[in-house]
Amino acid sequence: MLNLLGLHHVTAVSSSIRENKRFYTEVLGMRLVKRSVNQDDTSAYHLFYADGQASAGTDLTFFDWNVPRERRGNHAVSRTGLRVNGEAALTWWKAHLQVQGVTVGEVLTQDGRLTLPLEDPEGQRLMLVDDGGAGEAHPWDASPVPAEHQIRGLGPVMMSVPNLYPTDVILQKLMNMTPVRTYPHPEQGSDTVHVYRIGTADSPQAGPGNELHVAVQPSLGVAQPGAGGVHHVAFNIPDLDYDAWSERLQHLGVQSSGPVDRYYFRSLYFREPNGVLFELATEGPGFAVDEDAATLGQKVVLPPFLESQRAQILAGLKPLD
Repeated sequence: MLNLLGLHHVTAVSSSIRENKRFYTEVLGMRLVKRSVNQDDTSAYHLFYADGQASAGTDLTFFDWNVPRERRGNHAVSRTGLRVNGEAALTWWKAHLQVQGVTVGEVLTQDGRLTLPLEDPEGQRLMLVDDGGAGEAHPWDASPVPAEHQIRGLGPVMMSVPNLYPTDVILQKLMNMTPVRTYPHPEQGSDTVHVYRIGTADSPQAGPGNELHVAVQPSLGVAQPGAGGVHHVAFNIPDLDYDAWSERLQHLGVQSSGPVDRYYFRSLYFREPNGVLFELATEGPGFAVDEDAATLGQKVVLPPFLESQRAQILAGLKPLD
């Protein structure tokens, strides 16, 4: 059976990319591991923030687009979880974020875990989640955040839909996810959140790092994409399973992008029935394929098929630092 390994990355949208870089590196203390451009729109940056080793499953990435703010609603990813270790970490983060003037809530228990909701300067909805120290952690030595409190990776990711059934069919029958429990929505208690385990129970990212939370919210309007919103969520697949996943999508009649080589990983894109854009992304080859691991993210890098346009592309980018 084909199984996912967990989350791979979440890609969101910013219209203030310089402030975005400052917030995610200086306030959240994540490592900028790839400074590149959107391969489908080379006028825009594509920035990747991750852990100290740029591990798959830790990447939160942003497209730099001059667009209005997102209008929140259904058919969209509604909150991205970022894992930390322990109650002491959440207490530290609460005080740190308040000093930085960040929109931050209270530490509370959600789905049996301690959590801390917050928003970035553009209203991107995030949530720090205590993962109990499960799995590996790779702190970034140059982070302004103490190593023991640093963000360890993604998870869980929450999406909002008006009707569970069509999404459930794709999650279970195509993606082999497993429904494991439900809980009341933390903001709209009359709505229910359905938790799906991504991959197997012994996945390397077991716990919140391999969960998708689907909030069923029939009274919400339709989301309007924009800055402060999420563009897509990507799931991690083994490199050797890439062709088999492509064939599975075709066999089940799911319309997809077909194979897409992003150079740092290979991708397959499709929309689940409620309109959220999913990506299947290979674990490798990773971000060190064209940069030294010690100096990731310090300069603009382009995949080989864009190198001939380097001068033109760089001329169209705004300063980041």
